[in-house]
Amino acid sequence: MRKTGRQTSYYTVRGIIQRGLPVLSVTCVIGIIVGQILNTRENSLLSMPAILILIPSLIKIGGDTGSMLGARLSSAFHMGLGDRIYRNPVVHNSVIAASIVGFVSSISVSVLVFFASKFMGFGMPFITLLEISLIAVVIELTVVYSATVVIAFASHRFGIDPDDTVIPLIASLGDLVGVMGIFTALHLLEII
Repeated sequence: MRKTGRQTSYYTVRGIIQRGLPVLSVTCVIGIIVGQILNTRENSLLSMPAILILIPSLIKIGGDTGSMLGARLSSAFHMGLGDRIYRNPVVHNSVIAASIVGFVSSISVSVLVFFASKFMGFGMPFITLLEISLIAVVIELTVVYSATVVIAFASHRFGIDPDDTVIPLIASLGDLVGVMGIFTALHLLEII
């Protein structure tokens, strides 16, 4: 079997850098935005140490489960199973499984943060932590999973390997949407 020039150059150092650098540049910008959002709320966050414990683990749920979803979609494309978004059992089952993992993780994080903050002497009521987690995760998973499906299918459609785009972009987007989800939950519950 003869390889074309595109196939042989696709996995070269130059090809990987050409595809990876723009994506990683975007993720750096998203990371700076997330840092600035947290910086603007520094004083209110410092007054709620339990939320400071909650933020890192909670914002990772969307990015991590979204990356899992993206990897499954990418594998489906490579195996020729991901032609259509709608009524596709690979997409449907992957979203359901990732959602279950996301919600179970959110509840687990709430329990762990409750005990950790109580142990350190600045506890917050468990129900409040659970409400914050669930509200934030609903927002985060809705946005991140939608973006995961769109980015994976768009990458595949335009001839870009979804492995090169989905995971880095979704991990960073998960951080951004996770922070916004937490602040939205805090606002809805009138904590800040």
